[in-house]
Amino acid sequence: MKAVLITGDRSGSGKTSITLALAALLSKTDTVQTFKVGMDYIDPSYLAAVSHRPCRNLDTFTLNGPQVHDIFRFGCRGADIALVEGVRGLYEGAEALGDTGSTAAIAKELDLPVVLVVSAQSITRSAAAIVKGFQSFDPKIRIAGVILNNIKGGSHKAKAVTAIEHYCGVPVIGAIPRMEEMQLAMRHLGLVPYREGSGRGDFDSRIDTITKMIGQYVDLDRLRSLMKDVPDNPAPTIFDSLPVPDVTIGVALDEVFNFYYADLFDILKTCGAKTVTFSPSHDSLPEADGYIIGGGYPELFLRELEANNRMREAIREVSRNGTPVYAECGGLMDLTD
Repeated sequence: MKAVLITGDRSGSGKTSITLALAALLSKTDTVQTFKVGMDYIDPSYLAAVSHRPCRNLDTFTLNGPQVHDIFRFGCRGADIALVEGVRGLYEGAEALGDTGSTAAIAKELDLPVVLVVSAQSITRSAAAIVKGFQSFDPKIRIAGVILNNIKGGSHKAKAVTAIEHYCGVPVIGAIPRMEEMQLAMRHLGLVPYREGSGRGDFDSRIDTITKMIGQYVDLDRLRSLMKDVPDNPAPTIFDSLPVPDVTIGVALDEVFNFYYADLFDILKTCGAKTVTFSPSHDSLPEADGYIIGGGYPELFLRELEANNRMREAIREVSRNGTPVYAECGGLMDLTD
């Protein structure tokens, strides 16, 4: 199996759109396992959709080293390529003088080569200074390649590429022009959740357009050549204990409530639980021994939630009867009605 980490020089560099497109393109010929650095559940929903496998989170703020390795090893089973998307800029984390919670910490923990996405808007030779600074800031990080974003034209590209490859000694494997079509649908807290956006307006066609465009401007063969060979490791992980399920947990999962990490479902299995999903806005409540209603944006679906009075009454009834109902974030907001 091969592995690589894609990160940016800052938030807004374009790394999410680029990683999403690369996952979709590579998935046409390989089984791709995606990962997201940090505790984010929205970006992973996109990566999971295009790779057809659950995207998993890697985070050194909430997890220790062995747990990070367990999640990575477990997720990579059966995959040909592991594609890790960073968070914010490469070195952003929880501390000013340490790398806890940063993309850099994951790159070092898993010893992954890094492809740095640099927004080259209005700069050419200075792009090399940016890459050089990222290289020298932490010598334990291996910047294996660069993808330039927001390129204006041929002259802009030629100067920036020549400068980076000369001064930094790393290949530029892509130079992507700035185009309005490259922008994913955003909201105040980031991307619009995939389950909410899919099937609405130009959401799906925009993802297809982004994928096709990036496929024209990034050299996939050169990207593959920069990936690290990762040997198969059959060692057991924290997710391998699978007792016979003795309880059923209903999990709210639809366009309204979808803020979950993939590990939640695996941990429930290791605890002996079978999960059934349901939609609070469309379905009736399934029979279960307990219920989880996670985060989302219920305030955007008030009409749909209000219309499903049968669901609200059923949740009230099971709660009165002593069945555990756990809710958080948007799910807790919904239950306060």
